[in-house]
Amino acid sequence: MNTVRLTVAEALVKYLVAQHIEIDGQVQPLFGCSFAIFGHGNVTCLGQQLKNVEDQLPTWRGQNEQSMAMAAVAYAKANNRQRIGIAATSIGPGATNMVTAAGIAHTNRLPLLMLSGDAYTSRLPDPVLQQTEHFHAPSITANDTFKAVTRYWDRVIHPAQLLQTLPLAIDTLLDPADCGPVFLGLPQDVQGMAYDYPTRFFETKVHRIRRPQPEMCDLEAAADILRAAKKPLVISGGGVHYSRATDALASFIENHQIPTVETIAGRASLLQEHPLNGGPIGATGSDSANYLAAHADVVLAVGTRLQDFTTGSWSVFRNPNLKIISINVGRTDAIKHLAMPVVADAKDTLVQLDAVLGDWKSDTEWAATAQSQASEWKALCHQRAEVMGDEMASYAQVVGAVNRVVEPGDTVLTAAGGLPAELNMNWQSQQIGKFDIEFGFSCMGYEIAGGWGAKIANPDNDVVVLVGDGSYMILNSDIYSSVLTGHKMIVIVCDNAGYAVINKLQNNTGNDSFNNLLEDCRRPDGELARVDFAKHAEAQGAISEKISNMQEFDAAFARAKAADRTSVIVIDIDPTKWSSCDCWWEVGLPEIARTEKVEKAVANFSEGRAHQRPGV
Repeated sequence: MNTVRLTVAEALVKYLVAQHIEIDGQVQPLFGCSFAIFGHGNVTCLGQQLKNVEDQLPTWRGQNEQSMAMAAVAYAKANNRQRIGIAATSIGPGATNMVTAAGIAHTNRLPLLMLSGDAYTSRLPDPVLQQTEHFHAPSITANDTFKAVTRYWDRVIHPAQLLQTLPLAIDTLLDPADCGPVFLGLPQDVQGMAYDYPTRFFETKVHRIRRPQPEMCDLEAAADILRAAKKPLVISGGGVHYSRATDALASFIENHQIPTVETIAGRASLLQEHPLNGGPIGATGSDSANYLAAHADVVLAVGTRLQDFTTGSWSVFRNPNLKIISINVGRTDAIKHLAMPVVADAKDTLVQLDAVLGDWKSDTEWAATAQSQASEWKALCHQRAEVMGDEMASYAQVVGAVNRVVEPGDTVLTAAGGLPAELNMNWQSQQIGKFDIEFGFSCMGYEIAGGWGAKIANPDNDVVVLVGDGSYMILNSDIYSSVLTGHKMIVIVCDNAGYAVINKLQNNTGNDSFNNLLEDCRRPDGELARVDFAKHAEAQGAISEKISNMQEFDAAFARAKAADRTSVIVIDIDPTKWSSCDCWWEVGLPEIARTEKVEKAVANFSEGRAHQRPGV
């Protein structure tokens, strides 16, 4: 057997560079980018090896380990999980900074490869800088914190271990059902250890995403349920995008005239103008989609885990005899809530189910109802977005304006606060995909970092980031990263002077405003200190401006479009103007009401619970 003697760091990077993937008939490197912040735990061995392959695997320097891992997550999502980003850190706090990003990847079923330095396996220099000591279990390090937020976790304590752990790590990153973040701990002494590796281990490998096939008995059972339906409904989830099933979905629903609604992750799987597109479903959705869900007798859930914002905490389905068919590569997702499971790939299942159903079609009156309901929702979105004068802007007006001025190929992205609901409720999809609301982990700070990663994935088109002042304050340094690396994006900062959406929830549940809006925080008397976001962004090298009202938006956006680097537009947002839909969502309220306001809120909450479907 031919072998080559390499250090662990050399072998690791050599193996990663050898991994490729076939996408639409073209072979591309599986790992399209790497983000790294170097420290004593990774610079001496791993850092040099990343330098040696920078023409094959470009490495970008982040400003914060959390945000660069978020950028890698967004990169993977923008590539529909077919290409993957790497985040490499030193030990201790540099590593644990990535835990939040790992949570995003894990919750949203997105691939992320994390490589972090670790304490010495020899323990001769213990305790080393940044080592957390555990006297009862000395093998525990800070890296063990990743076990709760990863799909695959390993610590490389011997060079030969790479032969087993790397193929398993890659398989996890590419598995359609178990896809998620992978963490590899690299002890500082082990990174430099040498071993005689088989040369065949480093041969170029071309991967393809597996498409598990449905069983015919499941297809026939699903078809029988659909044929008996009077008001069937398709719910399109994020898995439709990841399976590249958008064309198959459109063909399926057109052939059988089944109205379709979208989850947050499934948004833009159909064009908004499609006559069977009933709009976004759930607590941050549309009255049209929720009306259809309430009246449906059969739901075909495609590629969705049916998260509580999608189901209104399982209150949107009002038919007591509702039957659910779930097409999902994930077994656990497919069997939820007594669904009839079809554990298989979304695209291939839709194509085969289409054939089994033959010329069966749903009631044309039901399809007409969906179109009528969607038309009312679209009219409402138009009304919300209308600018009447120079009044303080609303989120809906900003969303409507962005919707109007973006160009084909541009991506719109947001994550937390009031913006996910406002974007989901009001966006009119004019292209398939190019839409990222991180609302699985609902992570403040993802917006700007995610925009950077999405831009790396889409270098020829703009990425438009919608971010609130709260999220901006949590994590904004990748404005500088984007300027430094030449990845221009357009950032729109919506400043409502605090955590306004949580203040709304606080008030809606009978509580007093406290510690959310800046004016309600403990502070000295006198003038309220406000951040000048335009100046702050300018200090990071971006072009920036603050506009007074929405009448100035189009011109400002045009300037941002024409700019040669990241541009930031800041606008004040009215913290009292919100879009809404008729949907209940479960929040924890006290059993004992101490005030009349809380008592009323609890009573209203109990009315909504009456429609909650038992979790069986």
